[in-house]
Amino acid sequence: MNALQTLAQAMHQLPLIAILRGLTPDEAPAIGQALVDSGFAIIEVPLNSPAPLQSIATLTTLFPQTLIGAGTVLDIQQVLDVHAAGGRLVVSPNFNPAVVSKALALGMVVLPGVGTPSEAFAALEAGAHGLKLFPAEMILPSVVKALRAVLPPATALLPVGGITPKNMAAYRTAGASGFGLGSALYAPGRSAQDVRLKAMDFVQAFRT
Repeated sequence: MNALQTLAQAMHQLPLIAILRGLTPDEAPAIGQALVDSGFAIIEVPLNSPAPLQSIATLTTLFPQTLIGAGTVLDIQQVLDVHAAGGRLVVSPNFNPAVVSKALALGMVVLPGVGTPSEAFAALEAGAHGLKLFPAEMILPSVVKALRAVLPPATALLPVGGITPKNMAAYRTAGASGFGLGSALYAPGRSAQDVRLKAMDFVQAFRT
């Protein structure tokens, strides 16, 4: 299965990315289990978390069927580090052609961050498998609708930033494919049980 097929399969299961910024390696097994049990198929550990590569290695070992990788990936060396840890996903807050190119060369799923049509088309031309619309606080549903009208129909558009169970519907109506979920889902110190409850709230809101 190639990277695009891997992403498509995970998105078909549940197109919500759990962003675990601040996760520690000790927390990773319980938090990962809570998410997988709730139906999550995509997990991202931002590289500005404590020992993120260790958490990624633990998660990929425990949940091999889940698409797991890193967020806040800013350069080629970080792509190499994530790959070495077993990660199959690279998510960035920006579009860096070198990051996209290296991730593609390693067979990884790559989702760069974009905020304008120019960035969106450039990222797709570089080979991005989908687009992180970031920060979503600045990219309203009306903007998503406008982007959806001009981008290739199959493009995965994933708003990230300030997404809650209450504001997903407007983005979905506008054409969002899925979402990246940050502090409304996980925050440092939040218990696995609390994360499980919040995850179920998101899943229910998405599916209704």
